[in-house]
Amino acid sequence: MSVWEILLLAVALAMDAFAVSICKGLSTKESYLKTGLVCGVWFGFFQALMPFLGWLLGSFVAEYVARFSSYIAFALLAFLGIKMIVEARRECACCECSEEEAQKNASLGARTMLAFAIATSIDALAAGVTFAAMNVNVVLAISMIGVTTFLCSFIGASLGAKIGERWKYGAELAGGIILILIGLKILIEHLVTLFA
Repeated sequence: MSVWEILLLAVALAMDAFAVSICKGLSTKESYLKTGLVCGVWFGFFQALMPFLGWLLGSFVAEYVARFSSYIAFALLAFLGIKMIVEARRECACCECSEEEAQKNASLGARTMLAFAIATSIDALAAGVTFAAMNVNVVLAISMIGVTTFLCSFIGASLGAKIGERWKYGAELAGGIILILIGLKILIEHLVTLFA
């Protein structure tokens, strides 16, 4: 994977955190600066941690699946992309719930943020498995993913506080499409070299 492909992957993976940050910005009574920093740190850290854990897991099985790495990368990225597109069609849970649930979701407390951070970074764990199979520079990849997610989360919280949730759907949809396109590119490159 090139640096540009890793950057595109980082942006795509950050879209879930971006969408949740918009909801946080909409629902919290804290300043957008505090909300942005809290969301950025939590989501950025977990989005960097999960691909690293996925890479560790993938490293144990990489030699056994090396012949199929392009197919595995395509399947995982396409699955994640489709999942993200499907989820984009759902309304933000924190924007249409009871008053009690809304207050819980608006919280920036450790327990609430941990739950959101894990939920938004599970996709990154699966993407990290592909890093081992594709011989990706894992330090560069997780750094780019973490920093990109931090920035997207900060921006998302600010947008949520200022203009509302209209960006949420488009962000998740774009992230899903980007993941599918990266997966297709990997598969096509593999097939071209296979039959060349």
